[in-house]
Amino acid sequence: MSPFYPNIFHTGRSISQGGRGMQFSARSIRASVQPVTEELMEDKTQANPVSGDSIRRRFLDFYASRGHKVLPSSSLVPDDPTVLLTIAGMLQFKPVFLGKAPKQVARATTAQRCIRTNDVENVGRTARHHTFFEMLGNFSFGDYFKKEAIKWAWELSTKEFGLQADRLWVSIYEDDDEAFDIWHNEVGVPIERIKRMGEEDNFWTSGITGPCGPCSELYYDFHPERGYSDVDLGDDTRFIEFYNLVFMQYNKRDDGSLEPLKQKNIDTGLGLERMARILQKVPNNYETDLIYPIIEKASELANVSYALADDQTKRNLKIIGDHLRAIVYLISDGVLPSNIGRGYVVRRLIRRAVRSGRLLGIKGDGKSNLEGAFLPAIAEKVIEMSTYIDSDVKTRASHILEELQREELRFVQTLERGEKLLDQMLADALSSGHKNGIVPYLSGKDVFLLYDTYGFPVEITAEVAEEHGVKIDTDGFDIEMEKQRRQSQAAHNVVKLAVENGDFSENVSDTEFLGYDMLSARAVIESLLVNGKPVIQVAEGSEVEVLLDKTPFYAESGGQIGDHGFLYVTEGESKPVAVVEINDVQKSLGNVFVHKGIIKEGVLEVGREVEAAVDPKLRQQAKVHHTATHLLQSALKKVIGHETSQAGSLVAFDRLRFDFNFHRPLLDTELEEIERLINGWIGDATILQTKVMPLNDAKKAGAIAMFGEKYGEQVRVVEVPGVSMELCGGTHVSNTAEIRAFKIISEQGIASGIRRLEAVAGEAFIEYINVRDAQVKRLCSTLKVKAEEVASRVENLLEELRIARNEVSALRAKAAVYKASIIASKAFVVGTSKTIRVIVECMDDVDADSLKSAAEYLIDVLQDPAAVVLGSSPDKGKVSLVAAFTPGVVDMGVQAGKFIGPIAKLCGGGGGGRPNFAQAGGRKPENLPSALEKAKADLTSILTAKAS
Repeated sequence: MSPFYPNIFHTGRSISQGGRGMQFSARSIRASVQPVTEELMEDKTQANPVSGDSIRRRFLDFYASRGHKVLPSSSLVPDDPTVLLTIAGMLQFKPVFLGKAPKQVARATTAQRCIRTNDVENVGRTARHHTFFEMLGNFSFGDYFKKEAIKWAWELSTKEFGLQADRLWVSIYEDDDEAFDIWHNEVGVPIERIKRMGEEDNFWTSGITGPCGPCSELYYDFHPERGYSDVDLGDDTRFIEFYNLVFMQYNKRDDGSLEPLKQKNIDTGLGLERMARILQKVPNNYETDLIYPIIEKASELANVSYALADDQTKRNLKIIGDHLRAIVYLISDGVLPSNIGRGYVVRRLIRRAVRSGRLLGIKGDGKSNLEGAFLPAIAEKVIEMSTYIDSDVKTRASHILEELQREELRFVQTLERGEKLLDQMLADALSSGHKNGIVPYLSGKDVFLLYDTYGFPVEITAEVAEEHGVKIDTDGFDIEMEKQRRQSQAAHNVVKLAVENGDFSENVSDTEFLGYDMLSARAVIESLLVNGKPVIQVAEGSEVEVLLDKTPFYAESGGQIGDHGFLYVTEGESKPVAVVEINDVQKSLGNVFVHKGIIKEGVLEVGREVEAAVDPKLRQQAKVHHTATHLLQSALKKVIGHETSQAGSLVAFDRLRFDFNFHRPLLDTELEEIERLINGWIGDATILQTKVMPLNDAKKAGAIAMFGEKYGEQVRVVEVPGVSMELCGGTHVSNTAEIRAFKIISEQGIASGIRRLEAVAGEAFIEYINVRDAQVKRLCSTLKVKAEEVASRVENLLEELRIARNEVSALRAKAAVYKASIIASKAFVVGTSKTIRVIVECMDDVDADSLKSAAEYLIDVLQDPAAVVLGSSPDKGKVSLVAAFTPGVVDMGVQAGKFIGPIAKLCGGGGGGRPNFAQAGGRKPENLPSALEKAKADLTSILTAKAS
């Protein structure tokens, strides 16, 4: 499978390796098919049975009628630390496949939004590479298996979608006789159109160990007239793989042996864009109604015709059409441009789209603003088409468009800086080529730097370089590109699955959480772990992880940290025989709570009953800060706009932290208004309402979903009536009055377009105020003023300090000038036809400003032409240098700025300035004497030559 195209189809090797099942050639389809016209696109409405939206709906309806629960697409930000973005339709079901989460349904069907960017260079070059795509899937969790999956896939393809049976080919794993029998004897596929393939192609594995099994793919044949001899299903000029069926039936052990899974699963994927291409009879995925309207908008802004365009123009239009889909849905899911992680993915896609637009000659936003951003105008079309993909996109439209505009305009400035760098590189290349007698060229690293950092397409760099007679090292550039591609694939191309610790994962069930209603409870120890390994018994002093059948402890999630407290093992009414201090609680895959702590007394054993007791004071502080976080989000929306949304949070015992999308620092007046609103709501003493309801009902009621969280069909809704309503599994106060008070303690930017607020409430607020009060009292005592007079007193002291510093500086300058008047007599003369007075001296510990004053004095008192170079060491490890030349010296071609730099390097520093005056510094005062000697010798030599 191609490592780029969304592993929408499982292949023989593990996902990290890919497999030949998707290794189509990079050649474009050459079938003579007319591009989709505007008239054709208008016909592709929801009523059209081959529209993209209709194909999606028909797929889901087909499986819904066969007992599958239609589940929503999960976010592009996965609830899984092993992957950066959602790259496959099965990802949301990973805990179920692992046996770490109970199955909510026996069979399901989804239309999952996915992102793949690790082979982004192929976008627009081939007929089917994308960064954003939709995976239509049907899944069975221990319910139906191979026969049903195969028959339904065939029925869907031939009857529901009407594909000609004689154009469909099938691949199976070479040893999967069961699948062959079903395809041939029960479905009726001729033997000559069933291809047996090896493990590399048709045996899906999740990794070295874990769930695995044979797979079977469906291919559509665009050219059946080519016959049956020497058929290669990987030839994408003839075939396209559109449906993949994975039969997850084995668990691979550490020794490589296979054992049957107790629960056999079905995991399938059908590429929506690929099926649309087949049914709409267009030459590539880009000309389907899923992408072509976006390309049309870009064509309009570029004032070009897609149908008449050359291949390069079409490629740039395809890049824009593809990338804008990925960008819009990523930003909608809370991913903002930055230089790390997911944010870098968005930033890179935006930059590629901007570069492509500039190559097309797009200028401005299409609304008479030639300096404006053009991506938002195209993104509006993506948003318009989002109705049946993600209904939340339209509600976030203004936020998406604002982020795009900011990022594009920021990048245009970067491009302009890159143009200056390119000019310098070309000048250096020409100079080096002339000096060494070789053809001037730009190295591969330079070309890659321009491409990767400054967004310069190789084509532009090559064109500009050619105009200057400079070649570019394309082979070196390709090497640098391949390095980056390998790093990207290694980092982000794997969905990891593993059956962990054998019987352990099967025997430990989900933990029942009792913490909403109680802070202590009796529970049974299900398992103990030390250093991640299961044990039966743990002794005093050991760090341990404890798994209980039920618990009042809250496990870290939704931004709220885990509870602290104790586990007690007692016998009868006597004192505890074992005590465990719990300092963290985390969730494993599924809903297993892991209590982490240290055994303070006694011995802990599996199967023993314990009294689990949460620290009530810390829990209360967590509750206070969590409810305050909800109030903060509501206040932010009121003060700075409803388009802002949460981008992360921390609910701790001593503070709360809230990250949100906004493009500038908050004003002091805005922060004051936020505090006023929240403290007003606290004073209203409103009783919170908490209820469980279906997810769709909650969204319709206006509940806000927490960033990055994954929700089931039933959700918990926490409401502060009239103020806030959020989907939240955290713990909260019963009445806003419990919060007592709220105070913002900091506001700062943490990434491009992301701000962070930190605040305290409840007991933490009291502690914060007490500490500040103590500090103010100490200031009052030191300054001998009242609290309300501290600010004015400090301002007066600062003014006095400023005046004193100015006086000291003036005195130092006068002292330096006095020293300069003494050394003026040390001036010596160089030159014959024209005499020049020169002074090069060390002025000991004179500071830089005073050294400047001394040089200015000497230039004034010496007759033109004259040159002065002074040095000093004002502090330990510090050197100051100054060079001052009169107009007569500068006219000879001797410049102070260029002269002082090499002298400063001898002192471990650098500097420069104007032709007549320059300053420099260094870090090696021990080298100052020799540096001044060199300055004296160089000046003498240069000026003697110039004046003779």
